[in-house]
Amino acid sequence: MTERASLGEAREVLSEVFGYPDFRLGQGEAIEAILARRDTLVLLPTGLGKSLCYQLPALVEARRGMGTTIVVSPLIALMQDQVGALVARGIAAGSLHSNQEDADQREGVAQFLRGELDLLYVSPERAAKASFRRMMARTPIALIAIDEAHCVSQWGHDFRRDYMLLSELRDVVEAPMIALTATATPIVLEEIKKRLGLESACVVRTGFDRPNLAFAVRAIRTEKARTEATLVEIDKAGIRGRSGCGRAIVYCSTRKVTERVAKALRSAGLRVGHYHAGRTRLARERAQRAFEQGRTRVLVATNAFGMGIDLPDIRLIVHYQTPGSVEAYYQEAGRAGRDGDPARCLMLFGRADLATQRRLSQGGTTSALLEERREDALGAIERYAMVPRCRHGALVSHFSDEEEEGACGRCDHCLGELADDDAEVYEDARAHPIEILPEDAKDVIVSAVGRLTRPVGRRNLAQALRGGKAKTLSRGGLLTMPEYGTLGDYPEDAVLASIDELLRVGRLEKTGRKYPTVWIPGKPVRTRSRTRGSATGDSDVDAGMSRRSTSARSRRYGGEIARALDNYRRRRARALGWKTYMVFQKNVMLSIDREEPESLEALARISGLGPAKVERFGEDILEIVRTYQRPIRESAPPRQRRLRGGPPSSHS
Repeated sequence: MTERASLGEAREVLSEVFGYPDFRLGQGEAIEAILARRDTLVLLPTGLGKSLCYQLPALVEARRGMGTTIVVSPLIALMQDQVGALVARGIAAGSLHSNQEDADQREGVAQFLRGELDLLYVSPERAAKASFRRMMARTPIALIAIDEAHCVSQWGHDFRRDYMLLSELRDVVEAPMIALTATATPIVLEEIKKRLGLESACVVRTGFDRPNLAFAVRAIRTEKARTEATLVEIDKAGIRGRSGCGRAIVYCSTRKVTERVAKALRSAGLRVGHYHAGRTRLARERAQRAFEQGRTRVLVATNAFGMGIDLPDIRLIVHYQTPGSVEAYYQEAGRAGRDGDPARCLMLFGRADLATQRRLSQGGTTSALLEERREDALGAIERYAMVPRCRHGALVSHFSDEEEEGACGRCDHCLGELADDDAEVYEDARAHPIEILPEDAKDVIVSAVGRLTRPVGRRNLAQALRGGKAKTLSRGGLLTMPEYGTLGDYPEDAVLASIDELLRVGRLEKTGRKYPTVWIPGKPVRTRSRTRGSATGDSDVDAGMSRRSTSARSRRYGGEIARALDNYRRRRARALGWKTYMVFQKNVMLSIDREEPESLEALARISGLGPAKVERFGEDILEIVRTYQRPIRESAPPRQRRLRGGPPSSHS
């Protein structure tokens, strides 16, 4: 019997082919289980590297002569992206799908049968055909990977009937199976196990924490107000204009709304594309290509766009209309911030959106059980929007049935950003008016604000007065004031209503535009003391903060080397017909900018680059580094040429 591969071999391939020093959380456990020939079920949040959980074992097993890995993937665009990225790293990968020419399909089949492919991507519809299973029986198969495995479950948000036939692949070959998803509740996980025959599988799951994502909900009824709110979010994200950076996706539920929103955003001076299934294939491809290449910075789309999208710098996801489930929302929102930098995920909520989702789900044959599940899903997304609690905690409890303790400190609820005009969320509360606190309790509120060192959000204030322990309450002296916890016998809604009453009568006032806070009228806000001897009055602390801010910006966007590399990779991507990130990703670009490698050997040590790309692009990269490196020279470095683009390249 052939000796099984080790995790050490997989780590070598990770470094040699992908250029990464080690696994992310969850990857090592999943890969070790597969190499031990165990069925595996992987639940990892979007953007945390699920694909490597099957790609690495596939390469290890292919090198050992174990055969090809079959990857079942639900979308053609997703297959093309995955195969393109693998081929760019020198990996023998292919796909079979309906968009290919007959000659390309025949060549793909021939390569597969000759054992020349490490990975073969197919759709669930093709994998379910008897003809494909007969073809699988003619060549060694190392592994079967089922991507987006939640599609097998009728409890899931993207059910695909052909996924239910994939267990029949086990009748043809003796190979382990790995099923992967980012959005599965405990019920969906159990159904995946049952439908795919993974009853004794190794289950790998990590937390749902994406610490760079900030979740928020706004309840806005009218389309005009939603468009205005979307424009505000785009401006706050810094996406607009030539000097802007990053991208935004605006999700709509229907094609008509998609087109209207795209038109309205264009009228506001933004470069906007739109994408939905009603457009021609060519129009969709052009819209997606323009967005990926940065010619348009905002894309308005239905849920037809997005599965498998791996763009690193999406700074904003706006759900213009409420989606049909928490699972769909979390998967689409998870496309933001894949480079690890901060990103915002905003959902605009209205009960009319739920009616739209019900209308979209009508038509065709459906069972009473499926209707019940859809109503459960709509109830869950409504609770997520309406219940005043930490958004992160709500998501964690939905997917794990476990209550998240404390607060995330970055969502709208934890930061006290809930807008007072989000009327619909509190519609029922106004139908049954909340009793205002007695005068002595209102005096306690005013006294508490008077002791604070700075203005605070009204909800944070209410939580502190009731004895809350959220991390955000440590700011401004909320946890140390004598009034902390003295109003614990009153419900939070009553304390909030009393704060609003005090604001109306002028005993308290709102301060701040971006994030309104509560303060005593006329009371000056205490600032840091200034350092004597400073001509400008700036303190050493402020100067230090400025230096740190500049340093942080440099780490995030890089210097001249990073900008020249960005120009270079865009040119090479256009010439090769690739997506920009396939040349090299942003984190690679920033590492090169920081390390300034002087040789191919030093370049090979950059995490995430890999030998195939060092061989292909290495000399060009080193020439860019030499041209833009930071050491002071005798002659002044060129300026205008640097800002306009990268250096000339013999390979471009």
